[in-house]
Amino acid sequence: MLKQVWIVLLFLTSVPGFARTIFVGKDQSVKSIKQAIALAEAGDTVLIMPGTYREGNIILEKAIVLLGRNYPVLDGENLYETLTVHTKNAVVQGLKFIDIGIGSIEDKAAIKILESSNLRILDNKFENTFFGIYLANSSHIWIENNQLVSNAEAEHQIGNGIHLWKCEHITIQGNSVKGHRDGIYFEFVTNSLITNNHSEGNMRYGLHFMFSHNDEYRNNTFVNNGAGVAVMYTKGVKMIDNHFLHNWGSSSYGLLLKDIRDSYISGNEFEENSIGIFMEGSSRNQIKENSFVRNGYAFKLQASCDDNEIFKNNFQQNSFDLVTNGSLVLNNIESNYWDRYEGYDLDRNQVGDIPYRPISLYGTIVEQMPTAVLLWRSFLVFLLDRAEKAIPVITPENLKDNLPAMRPYDFN
Repeated sequence: MLKQVWIVLLFLTSVPGFARTIFVGKDQSVKSIKQAIALAEAGDTVLIMPGTYREGNIILEKAIVLLGRNYPVLDGENLYETLTVHTKNAVVQGLKFIDIGIGSIEDKAAIKILESSNLRILDNKFENTFFGIYLANSSHIWIENNQLVSNAEAEHQIGNGIHLWKCEHITIQGNSVKGHRDGIYFEFVTNSLITNNHSEGNMRYGLHFMFSHNDEYRNNTFVNNGAGVAVMYTKGVKMIDNHFLHNWGSSSYGLLLKDIRDSYISGNEFEENSIGIFMEGSSRNQIKENSFVRNGYAFKLQASCDDNEIFKNNFQQNSFDLVTNGSLVLNNIESNYWDRYEGYDLDRNQVGDIPYRPISLYGTIVEQMPTAVLLWRSFLVFLLDRAEKAIPVITPENLKDNLPAMRPYDFN
């Protein structure tokens, strides 16, 4: 409650004149949220008492604070969008939104923010919504500490948890998103930050980027999603200190990088994913100081990628550390730790004295013929890989780490 009062006071200090508090509830003189908003003026607080409110679509077009006490419920009755916001300098805090009807044509959302700025969406709860929080043509919005949970059984029954289209300067922080189509979705979003969120059990992606430049996502956890994170057709993205965990499936991965460039990927943990990173058609990206542990494929680097720097990463206990679909390699792979490296370090400088080729013959065969995975751990596979190491014929000659680290890096 102290935090709520502080946010309200902080907001009111920017609004001239006298600010009122309008109480809403069955035991108050004002019974409905719509009536309270109609009575409110800029800088006022509408304090909503506990209870369930079924008022259809509530429109907010004033610079006021909507503040819930003990999470009053706004019920969409599986028919309505509950709150549509078109204003500046407003706060929506401490409310619970439930049962938003399915609406693929109009994109029904619990909170839909249109052409707005300087808003704070704080400490709200969302259950069984179509879209949870939907932003379009908006800027300078803070979406913090919200909990969004849905349980649809098919993608067409559900929208995204937090959905942004054509926005800038948005901060998404400390939210928990579960059971949606995409946990967080960015399209044409620039100069924005996603940090300290937990995205779990979403049908498609934990986080999905499309045409969104100069953004950053940091310290997030993406676990057990259809696929972890997809970053597509984008430049200038920073991906730092995130956790990509347990994203399993025939076409699943921790991180998909498709047609991105000039981006920075560092300090991330890829653990127990079908594919840690899948990179296609991407250029001039730095991938350093990441950990790849117990993945099916740690890194799939397609031949369409060039001029990427992959260095000082740890590769440990993966089925395949690195595979590619071509023979021409135009990327720099250097100073990584590979737990399968069998070389020596005579000068004891913690750098291997002979190069390491992380691509195995068997990995190359499986990449071209996936059913060959049935031979995994067979004696035939052992012989194939030993023969290829002795006389490389099929694996790319120039795909090697000339300075392999002898010990794993400590990134803590």
